[in-house]
Amino acid sequence: MIRSLVLAGGLGAAVFAAEPARPVKLEKPAADVIVKEVLKERADTEAWLKRDITSYLATVDRRDFGMKKTLTVGRAADNDLRIDDAEVSAHHLRVTVEGDKFHVQAVDRSADFEAGGEDQRDATVDPSSIRVGRFQLRLSHQRFPGIIVFDPKSPHFKAYKGLKYFPVDLAYRYELPLTANPKPETTVILSTRGNRRNAQRVGWFEFMVGTTPSRLEVVRLLEPGVGENDLGIFFRDATSGTESYALGRYVDVKKRPNGNYLLDFNLAYNPACAFSDHYNCPIPPKTNTLVAAIRAGEMDSHYH
Repeated sequence: MIRSLVLAGGLGAAVFAAEPARPVKLEKPAADVIVKEVLKERADTEAWLKRDITSYLATVDRRDFGMKKTLTVGRAADNDLRIDDAEVSAHHLRVTVEGDKFHVQAVDRSADFEAGGEDQRDATVDPSSIRVGRFQLRLSHQRFPGIIVFDPKSPHFKAYKGLKYFPVDLAYRYELPLTANPKPETTVILSTRGNRRNAQRVGWFEFMVGTTPSRLEVVRLLEPGVGENDLGIFFRDATSGTESYALGRYVDVKKRPNGNYLLDFNLAYNPACAFSDHYNCPIPPKTNTLVAAIRAGEMDSHYH
C-alpha cells in the first residue's frame, strides 16, 4: 500500500535542539535521482487511486462495532452490514472482535472468505483485509473497530480526476536528528469520527523553513498493527485550507543508517478522509500547526 496512516500530537515541556536543521545540500546528479523517485511515486499513487481495489475511491460502506462485539455481514436485510450482491450469501459472515484480533466465521453453508491467500470458513486474524466475492473487507481496529467495504466496481471511481502536487522542491527535504521526549508519555489524538486515539509522544524535529524556525512532533500510534518504528507526523501549515487540504497533511519519517531521519515534505500527502467519508482520520493538534508555508507535497484536489 502506498499510503500509511501517521499523525502527531503536542509535547509538554520542550527541550530544544541546539541548531535547527537546514535542507540537505545535494549535488545535481543526486538531486536528479531524488526528483525522479518522487515523480515516480506520485505517478504510482495516481494509478493506485484510479483503479486499485484498495483505493480510497473503492470504498462503498463502513460499519463501526460501537458497543457490539460482533457484526454480521451478508445479503439479507437483517445483517448489521448488508452487501446486496449475488456474490454474497444471505448470511455470509460473523465477525467478532477478540482483543487486538478479529474472529471471522462463515455462517451459511455455501459461504466462505479469503484470508492469507486461502479460502476459509473460520479464522482469527490481525487487523487486515479479507475477500468475499469481488469485495474486500478491511477489518480496521484502531481500538474503535469497524469494517470498511471496498468494491472494484465502486461508482466513486467515476469521480477520479487525478491528484495535484506542488512542484518538487528539495529545499523542503531534511536529514536531521530526532530530539527524544525526555519523558515518554501518551497523548490523545482526536479523529474525524469523534474517536479519541492514543499515541506515544516520541519526540520532535526542529528545522528551518526558509528563515523561519519550525518544530513538529513525532508520534507512534498505540494501536494494534503499529510497529515500534512506525513513526510519523500529522501537521498543518500556512497553505492549509487554501492551497492544501484544510484538515492537514501527513508525512512519514524514515530512519537513516547514521541514526538521523529523513523528513521530505515532497512526500507529504492528504489523509484518506480527503477522498472518502469511510475513514477515521486524526485531527492535527494545535502544536503541529506551522507558521511557515510548506509548498511541497500534495495539494488539495477537492474530492469533497
